[in-house]
Amino acid sequence: MSQERRLSVDSHDVTIDFGGGAGIFDQTYRIPEGTILGLIGPSGCGKSTTMRVALGLLTPQQGQISVLGTSPSAFTARDREQIGYIPQQFVLYPRLTVAENATFVASLYGMRTSAIKARLAELLDFIDMREARDRLGANLSGGMQRRLMLLGALMHNPTLIFADEPTAGIDPVLRGRFWDYFRKLRDEGRTLYVSTQYVGEAVYCDYVAVMRKGRILAIDTPAGLRKRVLGGEIIHISLEDERRTGEAVEHLRRAGDPVISARRVPGTDNEIHVTVADAGGSLPEVLNLLEDSDGPNMVVSSAQELQISYDDIFIRLMQREEAANG
Repeated sequence: MSQERRLSVDSHDVTIDFGGGAGIFDQTYRIPEGTILGLIGPSGCGKSTTMRVALGLLTPQQGQISVLGTSPSAFTARDREQIGYIPQQFVLYPRLTVAENATFVASLYGMRTSAIKARLAELLDFIDMREARDRLGANLSGGMQRRLMLLGALMHNPTLIFADEPTAGIDPVLRGRFWDYFRKLRDEGRTLYVSTQYVGEAVYCDYVAVMRKGRILAIDTPAGLRKRVLGGEIIHISLEDERRTGEAVEHLRRAGDPVISARRVPGTDNEIHVTVADAGGSLPEVLNLLEDSDGPNMVVSSAQELQISYDDIFIRLMQREEAANG
């Protein structure tokens, strides 16, 4: 991660052991300000516990964590004013309207009535809930309740926002809108710490931390995570003459730079996966290796960078961890 930006969260070897394998263990990670960190993993892997430690709701048994330059256990009221929190469950008041809920939350931070009114109008537009401002919380759909909690978390204009599985249980269209909101907030300079079970949401983040059984298996940019799992980037090549596929694979393996590895795609006759450091930059050179008249002169029918889904990336990380730990 960039060393030029200040850190919103800096965790070193943090452990909380609840016994029986439950808890979080040896967690070391950093979140530069003005970025989105996605904490991704299955239910029960420790995402909420990780977030609660950063919020100061749990104290590490081992290790240290600093949030906005301060230990969460020493947060002052001023420190907490810089933080917004969206919990998993709807925790606002069902018998208050959208506007009343937001006003109540803002009043907890000592905001003046005039400031609350202006901020509420701004945020109702931001999350597309102006027409629902007078609707009771109990009468909102699950997706709108999530948006209301986002509204409440933003009323006091925090610089660091924690969102614990904010897109769980809502439809894909609304999930996309949430990430649009989050990226707008990031672009305004805020830092977001977002946990999710949806592995595909990694693509929306600046950094991704993958969790399993309380441990962070990997933390990187989405592109860096893909390269880490695959050993680089992959070019998918189809040859016109399937009889020469084996020859092509051997030729590429012997070629060296930029080819890291090459193999026939299992279950195919004429398709090859070539691993390189940079697929976009290396594609012309790989094609030249196959089509050069002084070389094997093999005709390529198609060639493009292979896009592996983040679900597959996640599965491969899990499999690698299981293999390493028996």
